[in-house]
Amino acid sequence: MARYTGPRTKIARKFGEAIFGADKVLSKKNYPPGQHGNLRKRKTSEYGTQLKEKQKAKYTYGVLERQFRNLFEKASRKKGITGENLLQLLESRLDNVVFRLGIAPTRAAARQLVSHRHITVDGSVVNIPSYSVKPGQIVGVREKSKSLEVIADSLAGFNHSKYPWFEWDQAALCGKMLHVPARADIPENIKEQLIVELYSKQ
Repeated sequence: MARYTGPRTKIARKFGEAIFGADKVLSKKNYPPGQHGNLRKRKTSEYGTQLKEKQKAKYTYGVLERQFRNLFEKASRKKGITGENLLQLLESRLDNVVFRLGIAPTRAAARQLVSHRHITVDGSVVNIPSYSVKPGQIVGVREKSKSLEVIADSLAGFNHSKYPWFEWDQAALCGKMLHVPARADIPENIKEQLIVELYSKQ
């Protein structure tokens, strides 16, 4: 299946959350899309609830099914809590790091900046959005790209202190990953245990 490119508000309404950021339409229509969206629904099954949580995580981070399953398998092989490991792997993706550093206003925009070779890791251009950033690595803007309006607009007034696992250098337009974020620091409203339970049945 190809990456979803349709209206993001429609997806946000499906989950009843602004998973892509502020959404004016969602505040007015806080029910699922479609002609029956405003009607009372039947109770969702346990499987349905778990599947919905997985879909929400995939849409939030912009990851396709095969990529998501590979990340889950990698998370399950690591020491620690599988669900927490999964979120940490998602947070370590280069496109997500670019978004968290404020270089791009959305993850989709961050993915485009990475793909178009505007982003560097430790001084070298990396154009793979799924690249896994390690603690100690420095993610920055390529010298030729520092004047891009989309980057300047995104960084204007951005509060870098809200993500304590990064250290930002405004002069160089780069950020260093200090450590992998703890689950308590990851702001996404995702019940990762439901995803673990879903995959354990397959």
